[in-house]
Amino acid sequence: MRQPHRIVVGLGFGDEAKGATVDHLCAGGGVAAVVRFSGGAQAAHNVVVGGAHHTFRQFGSGTLAGVASYLSRHVLVSPEALAAEAVELEALGVRDPLGLVTVSPDALVVTPVHRAANRTREDLRGGARHGSCGLGIGETRWYDLAASAGLREGEVLEEIAAPSSVTASAIRVRDCLDPAVLREKLVALADFYEPLLALGVHEAPSVRQMAVTLLEFGRAVAISPDSLFLRSAAERGSLVFEGSQGVLLDECRGFHPHTTWSTVTPAPAQALLASAGLERGEVWGTTRAYATRHGAGPFPTEDASLAGVLPEPHNAYGDYQGDWRVGHLDLTLLDYAARVCRSSGGLDRVAVSHLDVVEAAGGAVGVARYSSLPLGPVEDLGHQRALTAQLLGSRPVIEAIEGDVASVISGALGVPLGSVSYGASRADRTRIEARLAV
Repeated sequence: MRQPHRIVVGLGFGDEAKGATVDHLCAGGGVAAVVRFSGGAQAAHNVVVGGAHHTFRQFGSGTLAGVASYLSRHVLVSPEALAAEAVELEALGVRDPLGLVTVSPDALVVTPVHRAANRTREDLRGGARHGSCGLGIGETRWYDLAASAGLREGEVLEEIAAPSSVTASAIRVRDCLDPAVLREKLVALADFYEPLLALGVHEAPSVRQMAVTLLEFGRAVAISPDSLFLRSAAERGSLVFEGSQGVLLDECRGFHPHTTWSTVTPAPAQALLASAGLERGEVWGTTRAYATRHGAGPFPTEDASLAGVLPEPHNAYGDYQGDWRVGHLDLTLLDYAARVCRSSGGLDRVAVSHLDVVEAAGGAVGVARYSSLPLGPVEDLGHQRALTAQLLGSRPVIEAIEGDVASVISGALGVPLGSVSYGASRADRTRIEARLAV
């Protein structure tokens, strides 16, 4: 029996084992492609297969299972990051990784200029950083919005002032096939950001160097419109849509200003399926058995003492991302994330990971539920700021977890378990799901 199309989203601030869940779904066979539908190369989706480990950033996390990747128009593509990741995958035995990738011609391209601007802005914010991986993802989105608005020097968009006037539209993948258009847009981009970069220490390569890299990228990958690729792939098998970050960081539903510049709910994936004339996707929400956050922002159940009993081999301090943080299971934030999903594409199953880590902690991890967070209107920064203030003022009472953690989470969210994991490897996850007989 053919599997349904599945959409994997995180129910936290990121790092909820989305990549491992995607790999697990692909390893069962019958999947034609993994479709990335948000974010960019800032993803850090860890997959462990046997003795091999890879952190997926731009490729789909089904690659080690031999499944092709598609980067839709909602993904911000970093050609340099893609090329570097291809080298890493080749070292793990993946033959011709770039041959497994198809990219939408409408996807935005992240350049070294965007990265330098992103890092300069965060540096200038000092202790008031918004939280960023420093890879230029948000800056690329902002420049596209600024170009569409015809922003002039000094004008403000999304609380950011233009360092100069925009004179060209944003670079998209299709521009990497046209040397003249690409050079014109790169010159305009470099000129636009020159006043901002002069305030910091970050530099970008020359326009010529960037043009060479981007034109090479345009020749190295297959390029196909979203609906055409999805319809063709769906004839060969099911599709697995891989989200980025977590819905608590969503640009329209997260806690401003600590949000991403992408819509990371199931909505874009469901829209891609619908536009291709395909059936609705089954939404899998992923979460750890405890709370985590990487970087700045409110975190009500944070408990620094847990760092010593909840080991984290794949996440560490980042110069721009900040510290790795851990806390007790937060049912209020999970409930909010579930309601966000239901309002924007649905929530059908939950996948719970890191249960072995909680068991090994010997009762140190507790659970909290406090005042519910109102969903409110979409794209209302005032409401998102109010949510941030509410979280900052929350003082949850931590209680002992009664019963099986996965069942507690499933019951609280009102959705069945899709999978559970008592280990980091694919084998651990496969064994547990088989026992569930889902």
